[in-house]
Amino acid sequence: MVYINVAVCLSVLLLMIGLSVGLSVNTFKGRDVLNSVPLIDGHNDLPENLYEKLSNNLSGFHFEDDLSNDDAWGRTACPVCHTDLHRLIAGKVGGQFWVAYTGCESQYKDAVQRTLRQIDVIKRLIDRYPTNLQLVTVAADIETTWRNGRIASMIGIEGGQSLESSLAVLRLYYELGVRYMTLTHTCNTPWADASSVNDGSVYNLTEFGKKIVLEMNRIGMMVDLAHVSHNVMRDVLAVTRAPIIFSHSSAFSICQNYRNVPDDVLHSVKENKGIVMVNFYSGFVNCNSSRNATLQDVVDHINYIRNLIGVDYVGIGADYDGVNSLPVGLEDVSKYPDLFDRLYDSREGEPTWTKEDLEKLAGRNFIRVFQMVETASIKIIEDR
Repeated sequence: MVYINVAVCLSVLLLMIGLSVGLSVNTFKGRDVLNSVPLIDGHNDLPENLYEKLSNNLSGFHFEDDLSNDDAWGRTACPVCHTDLHRLIAGKVGGQFWVAYTGCESQYKDAVQRTLRQIDVIKRLIDRYPTNLQLVTVAADIETTWRNGRIASMIGIEGGQSLESSLAVLRLYYELGVRYMTLTHTCNTPWADASSVNDGSVYNLTEFGKKIVLEMNRIGMMVDLAHVSHNVMRDVLAVTRAPIIFSHSSAFSICQNYRNVPDDVLHSVKENKGIVMVNFYSGFVNCNSSRNATLQDVVDHINYIRNLIGVDYVGIGADYDGVNSLPVGLEDVSKYPDLFDRLYDSREGEPTWTKEDLEKLAGRNFIRVFQMVETASIKIIEDR
């Protein structure tokens, strides 16, 4: 009788354990990985909206509020406004590159002054919300900052026109905390072509352009190829001594917009150990003008890059606050968890995303690239 009671107890215990394990498996969602790794987004243009709407006067910007229906910053009033602290927290954002952007009209005029102005407003925004944001300039601090409950806030420059072709200015930007620079925006610089040349070329990457890339390698600033021509992508990958990033680009084979990355370059990104951080802009993820872009389009780009070159070389670079059209289901910075849920819930013909895979997509891949750029800088300096 004692043996029977023991057997019954063991059976009940095993059943409870089995149910517990089954329940935990069944209730896991893709978004849950954002509790174990920081979600790092490669590109947000909020600083440009702060300039356009407020001339960088932060006293008029209530970042802590939910601005989704605000009279000035809401979706209806401002189609290019997608970001506030309330929605960043809902979106489980752990790391964000805030972009110091100055338009192509500033080239040969006041590009340096205007870029400094935008670096300044980024730093002031971070300082204004010390409980929620923290400036980060080294890879090792990203996860620590996130675990301490703050969004690791980093600075990128969008467009080589910000340099005015000066290596000294480049170095000073680094000293101010800038950790990546997009080599061009929509216009060519005197040393590199933008994606707007399509299949043509003006300069490709000049000898001076190569010097800029190598100096970025030396000081530890990430080279961003998001806006350059396909030929410049190839030229940079042939000369760089550190991994590169695409801070906000997608797959050219799915949507033939020249802002996107062609297959041969994707293969080179793998060899380089870099990363393509997938853009959400409707016009870059959906080239079919007969329908609206959807979350599925972004999933398709992520899966395409993963299938072609592997899960270690893809990340997220949404381009919020820099575009006026976003896929249904990804309307603002609160929506990242929905994307991770959808990737985990794979469909027939799609790759299976494990927890580890999703962690790489969310932030691990980018942190690896950032660390490798830092290591390459140290080696370059030591070898001199």
